[in-house]
Amino acid sequence: MPSSYIAILLTEATSEAPDHEPLYAEDFVLLTADSEEEARAKALTHGRSQETSYENEQGERITWKLLHVVDVNEVLDASLGDRADLYSRHFKNYDAYRAFEPLLFSEQD
Repeated sequence: MPSSYIAILLTEATSEAPDHEPLYAEDFVLLTADSEEEARAKALTHGRSQETSYENEQGERITWKLLHVVDVNEVLDASLGDRADLYSRHFKNYDAYRAFEPLLFSEQD
């Protein structure tokens, strides 16, 4: 029976505009697969299918590209109901996390 997996995909938006700073997105994707290997392959296929390039309002070409499939793990609570735990990631450097996560400041500071 297939299981549910969470994949974390890291993408980057770039432009040839001289003042453009890259923008990164971390997306959590729910997948159904028979194994972690299959889920990882599906995550890669999904991430690549989301790659796109378009012209913005200023006539600049914007390109979104998959950089990495960061992680793939089976969901923690397969019920997927109210208050289901889906994913957990552990880390050791809280200062690095605070530097990375701007939403943390708005909620706790």
